[in-house]
Amino acid sequence: MPDTKQDTARPGPSPSASPPSISPRSGGILAAQGIQALHAAGAILPETPFAADQVQPASLDLRLGSRAFRVRTSFLPGSRPVSACIEAFALHEIDLTAGAVLETGCVYIAELQETLALPADVAASANPKSSTGRIDVFTRVITDRGQAFDQVEAGYQGRLYAEISPRTFPVRVRTGSRLSQIRFRRGEPRLSDAELAALHTATPLVASANPSFQGGIAVSVDLAGFGGLIGYRAKRHTGLVDVDAPGRHAIAEFWEPLPADGSGALILDPGQFYILASKEAVQVPPDFAAEMVPFDPLVGEFRVHYAGFFDPGFGFAAAGGAGARAVLEVRSRDVPFLLEDGQIVGRLVYERMAERPATLYGTDAGSNYQAQGLKLSKHFV
Repeated sequence: MPDTKQDTARPGPSPSASPPSISPRSGGILAAQGIQALHAAGAILPETPFAADQVQPASLDLRLGSRAFRVRTSFLPGSRPVSACIEAFALHEIDLTAGAVLETGCVYIAELQETLALPADVAASANPKSSTGRIDVFTRVITDRGQAFDQVEAGYQGRLYAEISPRTFPVRVRTGSRLSQIRFRRGEPRLSDAELAALHTATPLVASANPSFQGGIAVSVDLAGFGGLIGYRAKRHTGLVDVDAPGRHAIAEFWEPLPADGSGALILDPGQFYILASKEAVQVPPDFAAEMVPFDPLVGEFRVHYAGFFDPGFGFAAAGGAGARAVLEVRSRDVPFLLEDGQIVGRLVYERMAERPATLYGTDAGSNYQAQGLKLSKHFV
């Protein structure tokens, strides 16, 4: 998944191709300029001013506040404010201002710096940032009286919190660290399968000879190999990953390369974490945003993708992204499971933007994951 931290793009070439005719729908995903307008109107209330690169083409990075709490259980608030749940389940409080280590297998609740006072017609959804998912940190956004993780009801007014649980590597975080991102939307901008097929006909969304459209466009796993590798398996009992230190960690200390052996298959070990890549190159046209959604659990005992947001311009040739693959964060559940080359592992759903972003993902040379193949998070060299 594309990570949007430090990836704000400068204006690039505007593609000349027009989008296909798609049935009119109200609203859409708010672009960066719409997010800034929400902020100006007092609908997004940050404790400190936005960082220069915090507002992305179709999302806003969320920053950790000054406090986190080790809690004994994950929870959904239901009819309660999150603060009441923290009071009931907290084991101890953690000061994040000087940095703190979050241990594997533990659950933490962190206050976020962004508070919302959304208009009645604006809802939101959250996802881990790409770099968060690629280091196997499980994180979800919670709202007061929330009935679902990562979902913010239209008109919500209140604080945001992050549930954080490192699964493989212990991590160092601090006030201002960005683990999650949030998208704002008006109406129901998701494309139907018929609309998705029409868009694909005009502007190919995945490089596939026979794409499947059923609850989104199918994405499969590539186990043929990239330069002799099919992926990476995370090591256990490693050192810390500092989430704010890109390019500071040696691949060999954290990852075991998986060589391509010609079998086109990989047995997933229970409890192990893998980085793989899609067989299809993925493209997100400028007037749309995409999200990877879980595949039907009935077809396999594995989970793919903690981080699901694809920004407008990801994989788009005019934004320097031709040939970009979706990187897959894969974990088997309770039993060993055989993955085979070309097996469907997820689906991409596309949503209409309310307006074209002023900048696209990838047109800035600093983008981390544009035109990616098989790629670990930006933390590793």
